[in-house]
Amino acid sequence: MLRQYKLRDYDFKLIILVITLSVIGVLAVGSAKSDLLDRQLIGVCVGIVIMLIVSFIDYSLILFFYGYLYIINIILLLSVTFFGIEIGGAKRWVNIAGIQFQPSETAKILLILFFAQFIMKYRENINSFKFLVICAVLLGVPLLLVLDQPDLSTSIMIIVIFCVMLFVGGLSYRIVGTVLLIAVPAVSLFLFLVLQPGQQLIHDYQVNRILAWLQPEKYADTIAYQTINSMTAIGSGQLWGKGLNNNVIASVKNGNFISEPQTDFIFAVIGEELGFVGACGVIVLVILIVFECINIARLSKDLAGSIIACGVAALIGFQSFLNMSVATGLLPNTGIPCPFVSYGLTSLVSLYAAIGILLNIRLQAKKY
Repeated sequence: MLRQYKLRDYDFKLIILVITLSVIGVLAVGSAKSDLLDRQLIGVCVGIVIMLIVSFIDYSLILFFYGYLYIINIILLLSVTFFGIEIGGAKRWVNIAGIQFQPSETAKILLILFFAQFIMKYRENINSFKFLVICAVLLGVPLLLVLDQPDLSTSIMIIVIFCVMLFVGGLSYRIVGTVLLIAVPAVSLFLFLVLQPGQQLIHDYQVNRILAWLQPEKYADTIAYQTINSMTAIGSGQLWGKGLNNNVIASVKNGNFISEPQTDFIFAVIGEELGFVGACGVIVLVILIVFECINIARLSKDLAGSIIACGVAALIGFQSFLNMSVATGLLPNTGIPCPFVSYGLTSLVSLYAAIGILLNIRLQAKKY
């Protein structure tokens, strides 16, 4: 299980980038809700320990049990259906030994591992219709379970990650082009249909979020209230921000203008309290982490390692983009946390475990 590795092959750059981003997250979460500071700090410490342990376990051994990983993932998602805790109209959590756990967050990582091995094992058939149908079915089962929670934003995230992994696995450009030609008008048609009265495609609250995004001035006092306040908060931070744990009454956290600022709108807290410089710093850190993941994919000894690294890069990059876009009004509210920054111990520990796997991939990198 454990192999002999050389210290010089350890990716300390990635570790420093991830921990730096996590420290900013701890400070931001603590400023947004002081009573969560200790829990977020504990989450980071637990995550780091798990990351270091996982980094010395041969990832090929983990992938050997890829079928079991898929089954475990399905069992965890099913546990939400039967034993889940409902909060705010959504059933996404289960309570395990007094610890609240969100299986949809671990599902992203487990599906990355499963499909990395599955694609590598059958890479000769990746462009065949049969293979793509099998992949669609295997993806569809957990996807439907996540949608049932309901969690549309996480479902979209899983689809994006899956598409990136297929592309890295060797999917033909012709198929990619065909899918894009179909997907673009299909998405436009979908948006048109969901905005029609009496539609049954998505929930009413999801339709309202889209309407508030398209016409924020019309919903300024209701659904778009938080997004507008988020943009105002980010702008009020100016260059250097108002400072962490400030006592300004009109701030996001002190004025209670945004509910749950420690999760979906954590970027608003950062923009307001650390200013343009702090917000840009977070964006740069995310970009550097994504580039480092892609570099690990380039150096990987096999296709599965490359797929995992690119899958994690897509997860961190696209999810960060979604979270920041919601806070700045570029996209409708999705309820997606910012990786390593937002409060949420399941997401935090899962991401650290994924980074641990990437560190092991780097330790076994090809030598040039």
